[in-house]
Amino acid sequence: MSAKIRVVVAKPGLDGHDRGAKIIARALRDAGMEVIYTGLHQTPEQIVETAIQEDADAVGISILSGAHMTLVPRILELLRGQGAEDVLVLVGGTIPTEDAAALKAQGVAEVFGPGAPTAAIVEFLQGALTAA
Repeated sequence: MSAKIRVVVAKPGLDGHDRGAKIIARALRDAGMEVIYTGLHQTPEQIVETAIQEDADAVGISILSGAHMTLVPRILELLRGQGAEDVLVLVGGTIPTEDAAALKAQGVAEVFGPGAPTAAIVEFLQGALTAA
């Protein structure tokens, strides 16, 4: 890889639990990626603005609040509106299987549930972004 993979890790909505997002951010950083962590309570607009400003290759959304079917499609819509549909979007959290399938159909690259190994997330990103 000539350039570092740039990943925005974000916590949208009212969900106040960010331990998992911080663990993922650290694992991505330790794998040599540049990580921009947005912090808690971000709006879809703030997340997309950060992704555009930071020239992100991917956005990792950590969501446990149950609002994934509202917030994630809005993030996808905003990315498309900015001409950034090439930004890979991953979602992690407590996402029911049927919702995960619906999110993927809308353009989410992958959904990782609770307990997903950090190595699997790193490998997925490296594979998807170095093949592009």
